[in-house]
Amino acid sequence: MMKNKVKLVSAFFLTCLFLTTAVVNAQERSITGKVTSSDDGMPLPGVNISVKGSTIGTSTDFDGLYSIDVPSDDAVLVYSFIGFLSQEVPVGTQTEINVILQADQNELDEVVVVGYGSQRKSDITGAVSSVKSDELNAFPVANAEQALQGRAAGVVVQSNNGGEPGAPISIKIRGNTSINASSAPLIVVDGFVGAAMPQANDIESMEILKDASATAIYGSRGSNGVVMVTTKKGKSGRLAIEVNSNYSIQNTADKLDLLNADEFAAYQQSINSGYVQGSADTDWQDLLYKSGNTQNHQFSFSGGSDKINFYASTNYFKQDGVIINSEYEKISFLSNIDAQVTDKLKLGLNLTGSRADKDGVPTQSTGSNGVNGGGDDVVSLMFRFMPDLGIYDDNGNYTTNTIGDNIDNPYAIANEAIDETKTDRFRANLYANYDILENLSFKTTFGYSTINETVGYFRPSTLIVTAGGVGGRAGIDNRRSTNVLSENYLTYKTEIGKGNLTLLAGYSYQKTTTERFSTGATGFISDSFSYYNLGGSEVTIIPSSSITEQEIQSQFGRLNYDYDDKYLLTATVRRDGASNFAKNEKYAIFPSAAIGWKISKESFLEDSETISNLKLRASYGVTGNQAINPYESFSKLSTLFSAIDGQVVGAVVPDQAANPDLKWESSYQTNLGLDLGLFNNKISLSLDYYNIDTKDLLLADASQPEYLGFLTLASIRNVGEINNKGFEIGLNTRNISTDNFSWTTDFNWSTNKNEVVSLINGIDVFLDASPGYFSVSRTHVLREGEAAGVFWGYDYQGVYQGGALPAGTATLAGAQAGDPLFSDLDNSGVITTDDQKIIGDPNPDWTMGFTNTFRYKNLDLNIFFQGAYGGDVFNLTNVQLYNGDSNALKDVLNSWTPTNTDTDIPRAVANRGREISSRFVEDGSYLRLKNIALGYNFSEDIVEKLGIDNLRLSVSAQNLLTFTNYSGLDPEVSYFGSGGESSGESNTTQGFDFGNYPTIKSVNFSLNLRF
Repeated sequence: MMKNKVKLVSAFFLTCLFLTTAVVNAQERSITGKVTSSDDGMPLPGVNISVKGSTIGTSTDFDGLYSIDVPSDDAVLVYSFIGFLSQEVPVGTQTEINVILQADQNELDEVVVVGYGSQRKSDITGAVSSVKSDELNAFPVANAEQALQGRAAGVVVQSNNGGEPGAPISIKIRGNTSINASSAPLIVVDGFVGAAMPQANDIESMEILKDASATAIYGSRGSNGVVMVTTKKGKSGRLAIEVNSNYSIQNTADKLDLLNADEFAAYQQSINSGYVQGSADTDWQDLLYKSGNTQNHQFSFSGGSDKINFYASTNYFKQDGVIINSEYEKISFLSNIDAQVTDKLKLGLNLTGSRADKDGVPTQSTGSNGVNGGGDDVVSLMFRFMPDLGIYDDNGNYTTNTIGDNIDNPYAIANEAIDETKTDRFRANLYANYDILENLSFKTTFGYSTINETVGYFRPSTLIVTAGGVGGRAGIDNRRSTNVLSENYLTYKTEIGKGNLTLLAGYSYQKTTTERFSTGATGFISDSFSYYNLGGSEVTIIPSSSITEQEIQSQFGRLNYDYDDKYLLTATVRRDGASNFAKNEKYAIFPSAAIGWKISKESFLEDSETISNLKLRASYGVTGNQAINPYESFSKLSTLFSAIDGQVVGAVVPDQAANPDLKWESSYQTNLGLDLGLFNNKISLSLDYYNIDTKDLLLADASQPEYLGFLTLASIRNVGEINNKGFEIGLNTRNISTDNFSWTTDFNWSTNKNEVVSLINGIDVFLDASPGYFSVSRTHVLREGEAAGVFWGYDYQGVYQGGALPAGTATLAGAQAGDPLFSDLDNSGVITTDDQKIIGDPNPDWTMGFTNTFRYKNLDLNIFFQGAYGGDVFNLTNVQLYNGDSNALKDVLNSWTPTNTDTDIPRAVANRGREISSRFVEDGSYLRLKNIALGYNFSEDIVEKLGIDNLRLSVSAQNLLTFTNYSGLDPEVSYFGSGGESSGESNTTQGFDFGNYPTIKSVNFSLNLRF
């Protein structure tokens, strides 16, 4: 009986379940559709779609397609996407719903990445600039850093050697905040601190953190600003494949107007009547310059599900330079995997690696590497070398100069000299995020990166002057650097009445180990083995090797409070300990605070039809700089070799005194900002004023007496102060926005005034950036009250006409009519070094970027201008070309003679002495059409017939026009000087032009395919 009851009850429940399921299924059904943009009709991937009032949701795939099950006809679907207005659609009896999302003219809800988290743009209290992915990919670049130029106010980007393939890039945010320590910003990629910049095509977003409120969370690492990079991630949906392919044709932007063979002979005969003209007429620029090209190809695929997403890409870049035998090749990969393991645990892995080969020609010669006359520099040699000589002499050997410096011809250097750099990079970053409670999460990351770099050079014996005398010379340098990073932090979010509170607390540890080995040799039996057979040499240079270790451990915390969506507070503190400093000074605390007021949220503006956004910001904080070499606080010993009784013996001598008080540079930063949006944010304006006082500068102090016996007199001390202040303006306008046509404008403008406030005992520090063979000692100076690195030299006053000297002027000793006149500052009647003064300032008064984007149906046009005003350039190239002992500019044909006195060019002499004067300081202001691009997106019916999702073709041109009064090849110069340091790392050697690889202009063709 019981069994029958059980069967009856079971049958009843099964019947109810069946009926319930039937009813549910009668109402529940699948809705499909496509989501596109109102701006250009393009599909929108990653749009969030949810059933209102439930937890049911999905997102669009790469093609904007989606599918979602709704519970009933009464359901309402909500479509939301960053940068677009949310839209609600009742389902009713529909089975297919296609939605066009309208662009949100209010971008204040856009989420931007900040240190150890993200914030709504409207809640930012610090100075943060965002650069969009399409701006970074406006034209092909070898490094994403190049694409930043002109895109953000207060950010100055420059190649360290013009258009050289593979040239490193210098980034400076808000000027030079140091003198001896680095002023380069910190780069953080997907949370890895100090990472290398990925390829532009792999970047989803980039934020530049500029003031202390934004950067202090990185403490000592953030004193020069922070560049936050987020790479692309996979999205839920079917597999998406994308191909980007670019090809560019490149040429030199300009050439110098030099003397031809006949003109050169006449010029030399005016100096030496016995000069005999050679039989050739060689244009060395035409011989060495050629059409270059760049190709850049990227393949990526991505996809995922509700639980796991992935993105992977590989990129191939190759550039053949505009100088023969200069090229750069790089292949890289990137992979991102994010997995929602449980409701509380999320894991992610980021892998990236690259191999780069740079095969260059010698440029930017220092003239101080044992080569007579700086004769290993292709660019300056093509200007200097005699045009009446051919490539080879009658014996089939390369020709060498017969006047002035004994140097090899540039064609020989370009073809025979070898300069190669091979760089391997790898980085792995693993994270885990665990939601401990609903409002408390813990994130831990572990990262490892390594760089292996080999730099080799070879000068064969066929280079008669450069290496023939020693039977060839070669060298090799190996560097391996490993970086281990571990970061752990808690994030707590809660609501307190009308306020939202976010607390962050964490710990970070990072260790960098660098190993180096270098050696060289001279005197090779054969030139066949380049630098790979140093053992086959007669003389081996004493090898050197080293290992250095640096550690930073930190504790950090941040508080963000938003009250009533009107009043904002951010407070940050970080305690850093760095092994670079003395035992008692290793740790320092870097605090900051910022406030914000959303005035537009107040009742008196809330309903304004004119002002849609108005926010005031203010911040103050301290950041540090520890970017010096390890062990600078220690006493050091060095080895040297001597001879005793004819035997070579080694010895150890004191090299550097200990400095137990060496500590951080500290930058005290103030920022005042205003954000304004008008007419539903069709006009968006951002204004910032900043003041940065950097104290306890890490300066090389050479004031200790020699009798102490140390080899290095200029040890690092904390002495001096430097100040930077300026304004920044960012303006975005949506001028026209219709269904078929739109026009937007982006403009940024910034100033920076740099001043050396104090130095060691207030004494001027003189520096030299000229090539070593110039044999001068002063080209620029550090002086209290002046900008860092202002030019130093004689004040040129024209040509001496003979007879009585004009008042206040004098000449160098032994001068005659036709020689230069200079200001006689000490009224001694003769020019000496006491008559030298500040003759120019390389720091521009302001920089700017200006972009206009037009879209008409499927066609778009982008025009981008970039420029700078007020910075001077010291034209060291002209110092050489007016010296009389090399080829020259055609202007020398107008040199002073007794019958040609109405000229500003002194008489021709065999060696002018390479004077350093204001005669060679020029205005370096410029305005450049950086990029103009025309693109077309093929219509949907065409791409469907082709079986693809999207097809885009575009053509663009870079550096087509430059408006400037500078007489040299390009006003964006970066000669690093006789010290051989890259100007990207030097804060004082700026604005010098000598032997720079030329800037290039190019035409680029691009193809984008999506499947």
